[in-house]
Amino acid sequence: MNRLLLAVAVLATLQVPATSEFDFYKLSLMWPPSVCNVGKECIPDIPKMFTIHGLWPQYGDDRPVPPYNKDPSCADITPMSSADAMSQLRFIEGELTKYWPNLFTIDGKRDDQFFWRHEWESHGMCSNYPHDPFGYFYKAFSLTTQYNPLEVMGIQPGDELHKVGTILETVRQNLGAYPQIACNTLPGTADRWKIRQLWEIRFCFNRAELLSVLRDCPNKLAGTCSEETDLIRFPPNPFY
Repeated sequence: MNRLLLAVAVLATLQVPATSEFDFYKLSLMWPPSVCNVGKECIPDIPKMFTIHGLWPQYGDDRPVPPYNKDPSCADITPMSSADAMSQLRFIEGELTKYWPNLFTIDGKRDDQFFWRHEWESHGMCSNYPHDPFGYFYKAFSLTTQYNPLEVMGIQPGDELHKVGTILETVRQNLGAYPQIACNTLPGTADRWKIRQLWEIRFCFNRAELLSVLRDCPNKLAGTCSEETDLIRFPPNPFY
């Protein structure tokens, strides 16, 4: 049995403990060129695909559940420490390195576990998996492989501009639910000519079905996008 099949078998046997009464999960996927072309120091040869930002428990009004260290009531049990959590990821570390890389360098070096620890402490500890980091990270990875934005948005990277509302409607037609589109702004342009770009796409999942059923995201827009009529660029990967 290969390691991914083993991972699935282990995940199927896990019991999901009860936690705070949040409503849904948001899977946030980043477009690396839009992350790295705004002055951030990124790793060389950034990925040519959307990568995971995080899997976030959200309240019904789309407020994020606060981190455990700010509100311990989010979990009914003491969550696993981030140090111990990292040791549980060895079976899927290769997959996480590919799909959930830390795009930013730390002291000039790549450190994926720094990112994973941050996401575990900020979101995983207050998820349905407070003592099961393997289940939390594996679920995020498996959903990312199932819902590829490049296959459902109806657009490809390039220099042309796209209406945000058109992207939203295309995803809804393909998946049956509205995502959230988050934009950022390319720096160095005059205010009246600011270029918005596709920064992240976020898919929302019902908590009750343990992340197996998509739902409309309560807010379709985030970041610097404010209207569905906004025109945004989907910048090509400079390393294509």
